[in-house]
This record gives sequence, C-alpha cells and structure tokens, in this order.
Amino acid sequence: MTRPSRALIASRLFPPEVSAGAFRLGALARSLARQGDDVTVLTSTPPRHAPAIADAPGVDVQRWPVLRDKGGNVRGYVQYMSFDVPLLFRLLFRRFDVAVAESPPTTGLVVALAALLHRRPMVYYAADVWTDGVISMGAPGIVVSAMRFMERTVLRRSARIISVSDEVTERLTALGAEPGRITTVGNGIDTDIFTPDAVPAGSDRYFVYTGTMSEWQQPEVFVRAFALIAEEAPDVRLRFFGQGAVEQELHRLADELVPGRVEFGGVVSPSESASWIRGACAALVSIVPGIGYDFAKPTKTYAAAAVGTPVLFAGPETGAELVRSAGLGRAVDFTPASVADAMRAFLGEAEQGMTDRLRAQRADWARGHVSLTAVADRVAEAISQVADHANAKLEGASGRAADPGERPST
Repeated sequence: MTRPSRALIASRLFPPEVSAGAFRLGALARSLARQGDDVTVLTSTPPRHAPAIADAPGVDVQRWPVLRDKGGNVRGYVQYMSFDVPLLFRLLFRRFDVAVAESPPTTGLVVALAALLHRRPMVYYAADVWTDGVISMGAPGIVVSAMRFMERTVLRRSARIISVSDEVTERLTALGAEPGRITTVGNGIDTDIFTPDAVPAGSDRYFVYTGTMSEWQQPEVFVRAFALIAEEAPDVRLRFFGQGAVEQELHRLADELVPGRVEFGGVVSPSESASWIRGACAALVSIVPGIGYDFAKPTKTYAAAAVGTPVLFAGPETGAELVRSAGLGRAVDFTPASVADAMRAFLGEAEQGMTDRLRAQRADWARGHVSLTAVADRVAEAISQVADHANAKLEGASGRAADPGERPST
C-alpha cells in the first residue's frame, strides 16, 4: 500500500513537554517515521522546566514561541491564539499530503482551513470532547455555543477522526460526527519507560499522584483523605508530581490539614515519574463525577498499571470499571472517607507483600492492552488510508484531465 510521503502534525503539545497529549503525538510521529513517511511537527517552544530529550530520528520538529500561564501551560484562549494565529501562516507555505490536528478545536479550525486551501485531507485526533469540558467548567452560554460550533465544524471538515475510547466516540457522534469517519484506537502508555523494572524512588511509604492537577480531577480529595489517616500512619507521605490550575489550592490545603506530610515535586521526566510510581503503595487517580468527564479513562491509570503499582481510583463508573475488571487496584466513591479506607487497605497490602506479588500481573495487562506504540501504529495506519485515498483521487482527476480521448462537455 502506498504511504503518504509528507505527514504534518500540528499541536501545541509535543515532547519534551510532559503530558499525555505530548506522549501520544510523540509516539505517532515515531510510528509515521518508521513506516517511511517524511514527518514534520509544528509545535510550540517547550517550557523551561521540560526535561531535555532528543527529537526522534526522521521527525522534523519545528517550534514557535507561545504564551504560557504562570505554571508554564498553554492553557486559556489567549494562550491558544498565540499558537493558532502563527500556525496558520506556518501552514500556508508548507506542502503536505495529510495534516493531523490535535485539540483544542481552535487549532483544528486553523488546520482545516489550511488543508482546504492546499486541497489536502485533515485528520483530527480527538482525545476528549471540548464542548463537554467548557460545560463542566460552568462557562457562559455564548462560550459553550462558540465551542460547540467550532468543534462541530472541525469534525465535519475532518476526513478521519481519531477517538481514544468508545465513550469518546459516543460523545463525538452525539456532537454530530459522522460515525463512518471515526476510528477508535484506544489510549496507551509507553511501556518501555513505564515498566516494573523501573528503579523505585524513595525508601519510605507514600502514595503518589502524577500529572495534571485540574478542576475536573480535583485531587484535593486525596489530601482530605490523607488527613483522615495521617495520625494512624505517621511514617506515610503523600507526594504530588506535575502541575495544574488547582496546584496552589492543594498547597494551601495540605499546609492547613497535614503540614509537612505532603510533598510537591513539580514536573519530572517520564522516567522519574515511573520511578516514583514504582516505589509507591498506590498511585492516585481521580475524576469528579457529574461534570462532563464521566466517560474518561485517565492515562494515569495506564502508567500505574504498566509499572505494576496498584491504582486508587476515585470517580465515576467508566474509570472505576476499568480498574475493577482488569484487577488494577481499587475503585471507590469520590469522597475523602472512601479514599481513606482504600489507603488503609493499600498500606496493609504493601506490608503483607501483596503489592509486589500482583505487580507482574498488572504490568502484563498493560503491555497486552495499552501499549502506546501499538496505539500509535493504529493511528498511523488510519492516517495512511486517508492519504492513500486522497492521492488516488488526485491522480485520477489528473489522469482524466490529460486523457486525449475524453470529449469536453458542452
């Protein structure tokens, strides 16, 4: 099968940025390069705290300065526009066979316009549904309407839509996406980095939370739960790695409820994150029920499973069922009391050796079900199909125009 010769990825997030979106697109770029494509990535200059890593062989990564918030995130309409506006001009003078756009939908609109002008197809990578997100944040009606219009337009203009789960696919269809254009590929984690062979960090007992600390995760539930068990387990610590909109509130709450017992390590590299997860009694994962993200399956769950560390999940049924059905840990109600009970249970399991006895089983499940490389290869295959179809149409149109035996219409 003919492969696209020029694949372009446009996203504000890309390695060495530490985020699920960056990991996902980094793996996709590597997969496209492995199958012989010329891969160009148009992205942003990483924040100063991003770990230093080399770009993948065969991938041309071109970066542009972008506005970031105090935490170094490209988060907010002004920050998005600081990436999207220059992106349009970067795309207008670049040739490609197929373009891949990552959220937010504003970026999707820019890529859709450039693809239309170039007469080339666009693939939209939908890791979540942004309309649901702005509704969950209590945004004004005009903002919700604007987001719904943009997201629907991007979905209509996409030759293929990549979805990370059946639940996201269902939401995309409800938003107006054509089911036949959606390819559901799943989500994953880099099982070469997140592995039970990671060297455990820290010699004390602790629970660990890694990644984004946002309003729709509200990890303060873990601080409040930890305060309920702090006196009975005086040697145990709670550790947070990452950043997000609610990080400062977590600092304040920790100082108020359990001073000196909660540590914030900032953004760390994936290998450091794997080490901290490897040494933990349990990895903490949360989603606030009922605010529009009940369908989510957080990547944090996969990272813990790949290392073999049990997951303590607090949130709605979709994420809870994943944890229960795969034997990845415990799923509880989103309340401090329920989380505290699970923390007590995990401390007991670690002391009895059960955590280590089940480590290989959890890691085997992750390698078999959520390998990021396998997910990226499925996405690359879908992108190749789109490009092949577009190239065939283009060649067919060119051949018909050059056919001397074809009579002109009158």
